[in-house]
Amino acid sequence: MKSQRLVQGNEACAHAAMYAGCNFYAGYPITPSSEVMEILSYELPARGRVFIQMEDEIASISAIIGAAWGGAKTLTATSGPGFSLMQEGIGYAAITETPCVIVNCQRWGPSTGQPTKGAQGDVMQAIWGTHGDHPVIVLTASNVRDTFEMTVRAFNLAEKHRVPVILLIDEVVAHMRENIDWPEPGDLEVIERARPAEAKGFRPFAGDAFLPFGAGARFHVTGLAHGPEGFAVSDEAAAKELRRMVGKIMDRKVELAMADRYLLEDAEVGIVAYGITARPAQAAVDLLRAEGVRAGLLNLKTLWPFPDHLVAEVSERVGLIVSPELNMGQLVREIERAAAGRCAVRAVGRVDGHLLTPAQIATEAMDALRAGADRGMAERSAEGVRA
Repeated sequence: MKSQRLVQGNEACAHAAMYAGCNFYAGYPITPSSEVMEILSYELPARGRVFIQMEDEIASISAIIGAAWGGAKTLTATSGPGFSLMQEGIGYAAITETPCVIVNCQRWGPSTGQPTKGAQGDVMQAIWGTHGDHPVIVLTASNVRDTFEMTVRAFNLAEKHRVPVILLIDEVVAHMRENIDWPEPGDLEVIERARPAEAKGFRPFAGDAFLPFGAGARFHVTGLAHGPEGFAVSDEAAAKELRRMVGKIMDRKVELAMADRYLLEDAEVGIVAYGITARPAQAAVDLLRAEGVRAGLLNLKTLWPFPDHLVAEVSERVGLIVSPELNMGQLVREIERAAAGRCAVRAVGRVDGHLLTPAQIATEAMDALRAGADRGMAERSAEGVRA
């Protein structure tokens, strides 16, 4: 029989990191992520692993990159202001194809903002925050059990594809407590870093195999544009390598896509949500169904590479997509692009530090349906006049 534990999201994240084999954490405390750091500050040393509090978030991201090249599975956790400081380091991790995990417990921003209020304002920063085209995977979670599973998956994807993986949760998911079935060893897959068959002749940027420093090979790692051997290149050689780095993630868009579906089979209205907002969105589906509107939910767990094909499938069967977010419209831009005009898209935002309610989402959907019906009647009337 499965054991259950009443835990908060940050607690699930910390224990999931250890479940996945994390043996090095570097970070700086910041609300609302600090519990991840606090738990690991005593749990990692107790297991013979390494915890270090750095002087700031710039040092934290640098430390986990260095530790990864020393052979460790590494994690840091932060919130908006700290995440902003990490952007240059994330770019370095991307160009050096360093496997590492960054958890961002989003809070209201910009700047200091409202430290104890949740938001979803860091989506575009997670995807595009560092400069230049770069490979990155962005995941999210909508409940405590999801947080555990997606933390493990973040480590797996980082190890498998040699890429920084960002897990976006938020203050509400981070601090709410839920009873969850506690995973036992072996319940969830844990992927280890691929090693080359032999150290001799190892080329650090010729594939997904990884050899840590001191493992028997001499090689070069730099933030400059480089070729497979790690030494600086320019022009078309640099372009070729950049296309390979970005392509290894973007070409796996379908493979990397993760989402939950709810009552989409016969839906005429699709709600596409993610993170904590997927919770009231599912309740909004039930409210709309009670009013005779066939609604369904696509709860995205992979935010980047964006799962265009999943949104396209929804847009082909519904007349309206509603996109609720705790921001002024960030992921809705990708949703509109993927829908490609096949249906109407309605953004629903809230930025006062509180959650969207099921009623707010359902009301926006009903308003959009009525507006569409009114436009249709007006167009048919105009056609009659022209005839």
